Amino acid sequence: MHIRKRWPADDPQLAALWERSVRATHDFISEDDIQLLYPLVRDTYLPALEVWLLEDDDGTPAGFIASAGEKVEMLFIEPARRGQGVGRQLLDHVRSRHPRLTVDVNEQNPQAHGFYRHYGFEDVGRSETDGQGRPFPIIHMRLNTP
Repeated sequence: MHIRKRWPADDPQLAALWERSVRATHDFISEDDIQLLYPLVRDTYLPALEVWLLEDDDGTPAGFIASAGEKVEMLFIEPARRGQGVGRQLLDHVRSRHPRLTVDVNEQNPQAHGFYRHYGFEDVGRSETDGQGRPFPIIHMRLNTP
């Protein structure tokens, strides 16, 4: 496995990985939300962010992380690869570039919240709605660095 920077040609494959991951972990998001977000992820968010993917030896992405400077905007793992250290490796990679990371996590996704807390993030705030004003409460987190 190795980590490499995203190429524009990766976007369809990464958007498909995003969808599989969301379906496996975000049971609070409706089918309409997924259909609305999918082209935004593929055509707007991925090209606008710094994206790194962890690939298996055969070139298949196991997960990806997207950031805007110190803020982690997306971290999605292939469902079959969850619990195998993919997320930690991707966070470690971004942390080596930006040691003072922040992240916003959906309150309705306790597994993600627990993952970030286990990694060393701490809760620093909460919003009733997500960045698009939808009724998905957000927990704002910051990496607790010594």
